[in-house]
Amino acid sequence: MVERKDIWFAVVNPHAGSGKTISEWQKAEIRLRQMRIHYTSAKSEHINHAVELTADAAAKGYRKFVAVGGDGTVHDVLNGIMKYYDMTEGVALSEFTLAVIPIGSGNDWIKSHGVPNDTLEAVNLIAAGRFSLQDVVRIKQFPYDGSDDSPSRVDYMLNIAGIGFDARVCERVNVKKQMGKSGRFIYFLSLLRVLRHFYSFQARVIADDKTIYEGDCYSLAFGTGPYSGGGMRQVPEAIVNDGLTDVLVIPKVKMTYLFRHLHKLFTGTLLSVPELVYAQAKVIKVLPTEAFGDIEPIEVDGEVVGRYPVVFEVIEEQLNVLSNKN
Repeated sequence: MVERKDIWFAVVNPHAGSGKTISEWQKAEIRLRQMRIHYTSAKSEHINHAVELTADAAAKGYRKFVAVGGDGTVHDVLNGIMKYYDMTEGVALSEFTLAVIPIGSGNDWIKSHGVPNDTLEAVNLIAAGRFSLQDVVRIKQFPYDGSDDSPSRVDYMLNIAGIGFDARVCERVNVKKQMGKSGRFIYFLSLLRVLRHFYSFQARVIADDKTIYEGDCYSLAFGTGPYSGGGMRQVPEAIVNDGLTDVLVIPKVKMTYLFRHLHKLFTGTLLSVPELVYAQAKVIKVLPTEAFGDIEPIEVDGEVVGRYPVVFEVIEEQLNVLSNKN
């Protein structure tokens, strides 16, 4: 009898990939059976359900997980693993493995690991045992007024997070989805709305106890991997297993100047813009510079998770993930 720790637990997001999830998952199941890979599966049915499914499966003894969907599904499965990891003594993070059947619209995380954006090729990598260790970042939010030293919320990141411009776009997209809207057009409409109401915000950024920026900025990006937004590279020097989180600050400068350098987001040459501030650290804090004011949203892998003040810290242990590198 196969033990649960050797059986893959697949969390299937039926809403990923503009509705093509089920047909792609059926293809994956055929290949999994052909490769004689033991697995079971469950479908996520509502917000945070994938987190709950994963945490419950981990509590039952499963240690291998497949996120069937996009970056948001990967994010939820990771947070389910970490939910169980945080509340269980004597469990090593290296016991767990996270793979993906990429069916989402972005699939940015897999780019850092050389995983093809192809259902059957991803299954082939799983069958071949192609995995490597990756950093996991703990994201702790705190009350805005500093009234409590305990985090009000904790999330985890494998790829990219943002505060400011891109987080506002994600927030608007989520509002549209809650209204029943779908399709890529809602991203375009949300982008236009945010651009029409574009503004800067105040923040203090501290990297390993050193203040690297304080003042007006348009955007803050954080990452363990370089890719986001369908191939943009906001943190182009990020390495998934170096024990550091990269941070990019876009200060308040003339918009025409920013647009002149916009193409560098896609070429990986963004750091050639001298006004931008870039750093790498084990712990990064983002604090408000005013006692009261607008509280900017935080997005993690496309999911809006709350507001700053916030602390990003790389945890000591690493997670096994699907990889076509090394």
